Amino acid sequence: MKITGRITSTRNQKILDILQLEKRREREQQGLFLVEGYKEARMAFQAGYIVRSIFYCPGILPSRKIEELVQTAGYTDDIYEVTPEVYARIAYRENSEGICLVAETRFVSLPQLLLPDNPLLVVLESVEKPGNIGAILRTSDAAGVHAVIVCDPRTDIYNPNVVRASRGCLFTVPVVVCTSEEALAYLREKAIHTFAAALPAGKYYHQADFTKPSAVIMGTESEGLSNFWLRKADELIKIPMTGQADSLNVSISAAIIIYEAMRQRGFR
Repeated sequence: MKITGRITSTRNQKILDILQLEKRREREQQGLFLVEGYKEARMAFQAGYIVRSIFYCPGILPSRKIEELVQTAGYTDDIYEVTPEVYARIAYRENSEGICLVAETRFVSLPQLLLPDNPLLVVLESVEKPGNIGAILRTSDAAGVHAVIVCDPRTDIYNPNVVRASRGCLFTVPVVVCTSEEALAYLREKAIHTFAAALPAGKYYHQADFTKPSAVIMGTESEGLSNFWLRKADELIKIPMTGQADSLNVSISAAIIIYEAMRQRGFR
């Protein structure tokens, strides 16, 4: 393994460039994002993401782990050692194992989705908190959801908190970003039944039939789904609420409904 250089100053230009990628505008303009953590780095490589550079702290992550990672991935580009002080400056979270990648963003379009005959999808409308998007991606990976469609997003899917909360599942679940109109047209074209989670619903989620091609539509915690989905969805469903709270965190609600769908499908 060849080390490109060693960085000891937080004012190094490459470190300043990394910090710029914490901003959505810079990520979108440069087409780059950050991957933090050893497991997440390995998953990004396995998913075929193009990695521009690796920054790692040998005081946190043993060099043999980096050697193993780059050898397995066949990576031969820039690798920088950084001091603990420098790594602390670029790390977005605590205990991220001493490695950060700069990788190229990539996007999947609706026509590019490869779905089985009886797919289960999750549609997120304007979910604003990146941590919730990441958590839903993690649940979707665990449950075997075939794709997640992010409609009219208020944050980008390469926000560091999405990557962090997904625990690398951003790289394992196909994610499409589009408008609600585009998503609905696609779902109707594919004859996928749409279930919108909404408080006004008359049917509980466990009463719905998820054994057919299905899409679970989730909205924001503060506003719920827009009238577009409330009017256009095939069915409205809700989760029973018997206490004082009138709603759950959207990632928890999504997990409850997703696993009910998988239960009905025999977890296949």
